[in-house]
This record gives sequence, structure tokens and C-alpha cells, in this order.
Amino acid sequence: MRTALPARGRPCAGAMGALWARRGRGVAGMAAIRRSVVSPSGRHTASLIFLHGSGDTGQGVRTWIKRILNQDMAFQHIKVIYPTAPARPYTPMNGATSTVWFDRYKICNDCPEHIESIDSMCQGLTDLINNEMKNGITKDRILIGGFSMGGGMAMHLAYRFHQDLAGVFALSSFLNKDSAVYEALKRNESVLPELFQCHGTADELVLYSWGEETNKMLKSLGVPTSLHTFPNLNHELNRTEIEELKTWILKKLPIEAEKSNE
Repeated sequence: MRTALPARGRPCAGAMGALWARRGRGVAGMAAIRRSVVSPSGRHTASLIFLHGSGDTGQGVRTWIKRILNQDMAFQHIKVIYPTAPARPYTPMNGATSTVWFDRYKICNDCPEHIESIDSMCQGLTDLINNEMKNGITKDRILIGGFSMGGGMAMHLAYRFHQDLAGVFALSSFLNKDSAVYEALKRNESVLPELFQCHGTADELVLYSWGEETNKMLKSLGVPTSLHTFPNLNHELNRTEIEELKTWILKKLPIEAEKSNE
């Protein structure tokens, strides 16, 4: 079992730039995020961004899923991107350096979020989304999600800044009770991307009740959600969960018919 630590809408690009500029970070100021990529076997018409849990890497979570499925999670038309979080000091590890998407004051759901580090990473991941758009993939053909902290990061990115993505998935993840995601959605009037959420009832690191509370709160704020419960599953992935995720991915990102030149 892996022991990644827990996880934690649509303003225009100008609003996002102003937010990050106020905090002293221009888009050019962040190094490109490393990634491991599973290319589609056919024509590339959609993209999936899978964010790892804290302390892991993109290649690490890709290998984990490959071990569970006995093959890569691969599709005919979808590029699967596994980014790696830049190393940074992580407060729950007494300031030791770790590959985490953002910092935490502590691992619980009733403390403030470390919003500065969350917003900084939203900038870097927005660059990743923009790269896919430069390759001809529209935002309604891009999914983002992840395991543990990666799922929390994905919810911040999608529901605060990219509400026109195809969907979001969060596996063994949660949001803090006073999350900036909730505050953003209270002001939202847009149609929101669907959330596919999975959680094990035996999770001792990210309690099932934290995930359940996150799901209920997002649903009350207008997010179309589903919560898939896995009895006796600890803080980990299993084959059934990944197969259900793959089914949902193909529902959100179906194969597109080849366009005729006539």
C-alpha cells in the first residue's frame, strides 16, 4: 500500500494573471512541470491530467496504476499526463522537502488552507492546460483529477479557475471545511464540471467522513457529484476503482468521429 499524504470556477485569464501578479509570481517565473505521458494509440482528441499524492511523482503513480491493471491506463484517443509536483518544504514533515502540490499547516479538515502555495500551483497547472489547448484540445475535452492531495489540487484548479473543463475526479481526497473552493462556488452562476469521487471506508489517513463531507458540500453548491464508496479499502487504489474511473473517463471524453474534409 502506498502512503501518500492526503489531499487536500471560471474567472478569465486576466483575473488569474492579476491574482498571481499581486502575489509576485508571473507566469514566466515558474519552471515547467515535469511529466510522464501515455500517448493515445490513435488520433489525439482529448487529454487527462492525473495528479499524484504527496511525496509521490508522476512516474510513480503511473507505475502504481500499471501494476494494478497489469498495463498502462491507456486510451485510443486520450493522452494521459502524469505531472510531478515541484519539491518544496512541507510543514507536516517538519519542513523537510517533498514533492507536494501545496503546503499544509497540518493534516486535518478543520484548519486553514495554505492558500498562497495552492494558488501558486494553480498557475503552473494552468500552463499545463494551456499547452494542451495549443495542441488543439479544447477545454471541454480535458479532464483533471488525482489521488489524495492530487484530487484536492484538482478541485481547487477546476472549481475556482477552470469551470469549463470536462470533469474532475478525486480519489481518497478532501477539501478543508473553510476551503476557498466553497467560497468561490457561493458566488458562481456557471454550469460546473461533474465530480467523480471515490473513497475507502477503512482510510485511516484521509477519513471517509472527510471525503463524504466534501462531496455533500460541493453538491449543495451546485456541483454534479457522485461518491463511490469502497468498503474496507484503506488509503490506496484498487482495480475496481480504476476500472470505474476509466468507464467515467470514456463517458466524459468519448471518441469523436473523424471530421470529413468535404
